[in-house]
Amino acid sequence: MTDPFPLVDLALARRLERAEGRAGAAFVASRARVAPELGATWSEIAGALAMYDGVGSPITQTFALGVVAPPSDDDLARLEAFFFERGADVNHEISPLAGVELFARLVERGYRPVELTSVMYLPIGGTPRESASGPVTVRRVGRDESVLWATTAAQGWATEGAHLEGFMRTFGAVTAAAEGTQCFVAELDGTPVAASALAIHDGVALLAGASTRPEWRGRGAQAALLRARLRHAAAAGCDLAMMGALPGSASQRNAERQGLRIAYTRAKWARAVPV
Repeated sequence: MTDPFPLVDLALARRLERAEGRAGAAFVASRARVAPELGATWSEIAGALAMYDGVGSPITQTFALGVVAPPSDDDLARLEAFFFERGADVNHEISPLAGVELFARLVERGYRPVELTSVMYLPIGGTPRESASGPVTVRRVGRDESVLWATTAAQGWATEGAHLEGFMRTFGAVTAAAEGTQCFVAELDGTPVAASALAIHDGVALLAGASTRPEWRGRGAQAALLRARLRHAAAAGCDLAMMGALPGSASQRNAERQGLRIAYTRAKWARAVPV
């Protein structure tokens, strides 16, 4: 039987990393419209998408560095200036397909690895079937429900730290207004118990922002959200889905149960703003 999964190569990494970068850029553009006083902006340098969403925001970083073309020293300096001029640390999410030489160059420039992410993918060969009916229902939320979505997401992220919970509470209106992004909520008996988002760019469906309120975990909400988003992505003409998860986490295991595979493990490299 022919394996439907595309081979993991530089072309696939380029497509996945650029899709996630475009989703981040769309979020930053939305932030600039909703809260112009923050100065949110993004730029593309040497194929890398650099986004500034405020100092300390998890969105303030780059994607796709090194997978379009090897960056020159001047390119790296321009990327660093983009963040340093705004008082922010530099954070690069980098696929191993960019090559170990780039990692060595970052070490020479004072970077250190701070985070790992399993980048997972799934070919979408048509609309996934509805699962057997169960107590969890999933629906898209309208822009007028952005507070409901953000509150549900924030309650799910609360166990990961107050900084993430606070960020998610401001996240809803910005996400709902971002181009190419839809928000979903899972409910049990009418009670919102989990939230997630879907961003579509160039036929790639990015499954993002998934969280479940602690007291409702283990009841199938995330699996239901994942299936609903895959159906939506297939109907929108996507041929590939992707998501990121902490290696070995419950999120990774849930995704693997739904058929996603690990394409590669991505590393985040950080350099602090000079003092």
